[in-house]
Amino acid sequence: MNALQNPFALLARLLMAVLFLPAGISKISGFAGTAGYIGSVGLPMPEVGAALAILVEVGASILLVIGLCTRPAALVLGVFTLVASFFFHNFWAMPADAQMMQSLMFFKNIAIVGGLLAIAAFGAGGWSLDAKRGA
Repeated sequence: MNALQNPFALLARLLMAVLFLPAGISKISGFAGTAGYIGSVGLPMPEVGAALAILVEVGASILLVIGLCTRPAALVLGVFTLVASFFFHNFWAMPADAQMMQSLMFFKNIAIVGGLLAIAAFGAGGWSLDAKRGA
């Protein structure tokens, strides 16, 4: 099983990046819509929030892909995902016909946070810049 540790760690990092990197890039081209959506849930300074979301999703995803500062990048994405889940997938405050889909999205995000915590706990693996730096 140890022979699979490095390939699985790389695959875990890449699969997480596949979720966040395209989302962050799409926020760049749809910045006004993203800011509008953030504002629609009552969050203050939606343009700042959109810029922060882009920075987190794109920046931390790139760090995961290359395996640099992997533990902090995974923690930042985990906190970001957890906080976003409570604001954008708050199924408990939605009409009954929207609750099922939003509860699935909420708990999917909670599972993603779990995966990010595992990456934060165990690190990037041997196939990473962190390993090359001895971090």
